[in-house]
Amino acid sequence: MVHSAYDCLELVPNFNGKIEAIESYGSKLLLGCSDGSLRIYSPESESSSSDRSKPYLLEKNLTGFAKKPIVSMEVVESRELLLSLSESIAFHRLSNFETIAVITKAKGANVFCWDDRRGFLCFARQKRVCIFRHDGGRGFVEVKEFGVPDVVKSMSWCGENICLGIRREYMILNASNGALSEVFTSGRLAPPLVVPIPSGELLLGKIRSLRQPYPLIQTIVLRNVRHICQSSNSVILALDNSIQGLFPVPLGAQIVQLTASGNFEEALSLCKLLPPEESSLRAAKEGSIHIRYAHYLFENGSYEEAMDHFLASQVDITYVLSLYPSIILPKTTIVHEPEKLDIERDASHLSRVSSGLSDDMEPSPSDESAALESKKTNHNMLMGLIKYLQKKRGNFIEKATAEGTEEVVLDAVGDSFASYNRFKKANKGRGNMSVSSGARELAAILDTALLQALLLTGQSSAALELLRGVNYCDMKICEEILRKGNLNVALLELYKCKSLHRQALELLHKLVEESISSQSEITQRFKPEDIVEYLKPLCETDPILVLEFSMLVLESCPTQTIELFLSGNIPADMVNSYLKQHSPNMQARYLELMLAMNENAISGNLQNEMVNIYLSEVLDWHADLNAQQNWDEKTYTPTRKKLLSALEGISGYNPEALLKRLPQDALYEERALLLGKMNQHELALSLYVHKLHVPELALSYCDRVYESMHQPSVKKSSNIYLLLLQIYLNPRRTTASFEMRISHLLSSPPSSAISRVSSTSVKSKGGRGTKKIAEIEGAEDTKVSLSSTDSSRSDGDTDEFNEGDSTIMLDEVLDLLSRRWDRINGAQALKLLPRETKLQDLLSFLGPLLRKSSEMYRNCSVIKSLRQSENLQVKDELYSERKGVVKVTGDSMCSLCRKKIGTSVFAVYPNGSTLVHFVCFKDSQNMKAVTKGSQLRKR
Repeated sequence: MVHSAYDCLELVPNFNGKIEAIESYGSKLLLGCSDGSLRIYSPESESSSSDRSKPYLLEKNLTGFAKKPIVSMEVVESRELLLSLSESIAFHRLSNFETIAVITKAKGANVFCWDDRRGFLCFARQKRVCIFRHDGGRGFVEVKEFGVPDVVKSMSWCGENICLGIRREYMILNASNGALSEVFTSGRLAPPLVVPIPSGELLLGKIRSLRQPYPLIQTIVLRNVRHICQSSNSVILALDNSIQGLFPVPLGAQIVQLTASGNFEEALSLCKLLPPEESSLRAAKEGSIHIRYAHYLFENGSYEEAMDHFLASQVDITYVLSLYPSIILPKTTIVHEPEKLDIERDASHLSRVSSGLSDDMEPSPSDESAALESKKTNHNMLMGLIKYLQKKRGNFIEKATAEGTEEVVLDAVGDSFASYNRFKKANKGRGNMSVSSGARELAAILDTALLQALLLTGQSSAALELLRGVNYCDMKICEEILRKGNLNVALLELYKCKSLHRQALELLHKLVEESISSQSEITQRFKPEDIVEYLKPLCETDPILVLEFSMLVLESCPTQTIELFLSGNIPADMVNSYLKQHSPNMQARYLELMLAMNENAISGNLQNEMVNIYLSEVLDWHADLNAQQNWDEKTYTPTRKKLLSALEGISGYNPEALLKRLPQDALYEERALLLGKMNQHELALSLYVHKLHVPELALSYCDRVYESMHQPSVKKSSNIYLLLLQIYLNPRRTTASFEMRISHLLSSPPSSAISRVSSTSVKSKGGRGTKKIAEIEGAEDTKVSLSSTDSSRSDGDTDEFNEGDSTIMLDEVLDLLSRRWDRINGAQALKLLPRETKLQDLLSFLGPLLRKSSEMYRNCSVIKSLRQSENLQVKDELYSERKGVVKVTGDSMCSLCRKKIGTSVFAVYPNGSTLVHFVCFKDSQNMKAVTKGSQLRKR
């Protein structure tokens, strides 16, 4: 016997007679005897009905209830009827057992069944099946009668049909048309038996099977059981000479028995049968059973199943983690509920088991097989714990996050919440704990234990995923464990999730250095780019930390570091000042990359800083070579090339300050570029021509100035090529005044240094040919406004043509005119040329110039003719419009006032047919003007 589900009690001892049928009605028992009498038994009193140990007493004996033995009975409580089958089928009132109807056609019937929903009675007599309907009161109406193959041994209603047991088979009889359909056989030994159950289904008996569909619960030994029926609170059994009652044992007592005997599954199943009003009792019992069952499974090595039951018991996680002494837990201030931890026997036993497993990570060398088995056991224990913690984690993290959000909101509200202030004061002095609330403390315990379990089972990737998400791992414990295990990647993630970025970057820098210096093969190598990737999210929150650690990788990966500064929106001035203080050798490199990536991102101050760095290096280089007397103006180092490119390409630096730093007798090309930035074009060109003696540089300089002046946003100035032409034609004068002007420029204040160089103007003199060329050129934007410093070419100019070493540079003049004829004002250029210049030498200049002028003249003539033709067409249209005729009659109406025109002054609209009074027309125009003005005021 597994446990006692029913108590067997004797209700009627020493019964005198033979029982043929038994039925229950409320607390009463109805016994049909072989002599045709009906005996009614009931408890001694209503109060004693609950006391099942007392027997039933005979309340009434109805002799002569039937003429023959009562074969079967059925109580119909909904209609207060008792159906009895004896010689025939009779209906009796339950109140006084008076016979109200007898179906005479049922004489000889051996079995019947009743459909209470429709009031249909079906009975079998020999090989016939009859159906009657109860029409209320004492009347019954025959509905159908069908023939069947053999005598019916068992029957029951099945919805609208009837299930019959005939011979060794089950059949379904259609109650509408009498059609029969076979179901299956009942076997050779067992007769057919049809039993209805309360759910509306039928139980059909079949040959006995050795496999039991349900487990055996209880065995009750009784001999010669003749009949069985179910009452309201028990099962009634009729023996030869007594009546036995099977009363169910209370569920609580059964649960206690099953739990004590170790049948936990059955105990949990019974808990679900407890009534809803006992929900608290049910929860308590289920929790206790789950805990006991979990301990039982844990002791027998079923760790995952044990954790499932711990999870169902809602026991505190610290209770479960106490089974794992190898798991280190953070300190907590939570007081656990004692009712969850009251299973002292299991806890004490399990603590002994766990203590024996705490050191299984170091198996004894004397027994390798035992050590291997112990290690496997530990692994399985930890895997069960991992699944348990992962199932609990979602709810814990949600509560901890909500608690943290609530605390942030309360902090934002202020100090008006006195209770919250007291709560914060009460939580002070808890040591190094990272959390200060119940939900977050539990979350910290769970995450810390889960991380350790994952690491002990070798699940490093899962541990990384845990650290990368929202977690509450205890910093001190996890850091120590990860350091001991050399789990650097996980340690980095731990620092990152705890916002300990300095520690993380220090560790990452150490790992990068080890990866670079280590020659042996290591599992994972770290690169400087890893530091850059880590710093990207910190640019907005902690730019100083980003600058500090970016210095460590700026030399090894400068491009990525500069991109970090740009993408992180770190101010360039801050980066530059930090580099200037901590890494001056990388300052120029940073500014170069900044300028190359985004020219607009570097301010004028930074541009000036970069140019000064280049200039300082070039000046140091010049001083070294000058001391060795090896200086050559045409020697270029990479730094000097960068300086020249920066002076030419950018414009944010201060040219006056840079010009004062240049030596007087060297670096003429740099000086020329600076003078150009100060709009001192004549001095710059003089340096290219007379100091550097490189006309190509002078021509390139003129091209740059010309192109910049001919941009739409730049105000046009004097023709730069004429300045170069004057320098070629007046070498002595420009050379003599060069030193004086440079000295004056350096000594003058910066405000007066930036001034436009006045160019030489030429008086409009010359013959008729000069005027014609000027008319052909005709472009106002290329005319030169020359100043009065060289207002005219004096007679002394002719003397300078052949004077000593000051011979004019005629070849360079002719080359300039032939190469840039389209950018030079021809008339002004011819005025500047010496009289001795041969016309043949000017063919390369005048030829394309005259062709272009002729082409422009032809184009202008064509345009002029087209304009004249268009003017004539417009005049013709005007004359034709003026010839229009309007006929005004006596019936002509004003289109505005709808009155006749008559002899009034009128106006005609351009369509030629709309006539209006002139007064109406003026009024309409005034109204339009007023409406338009009001709309403008509204706007």
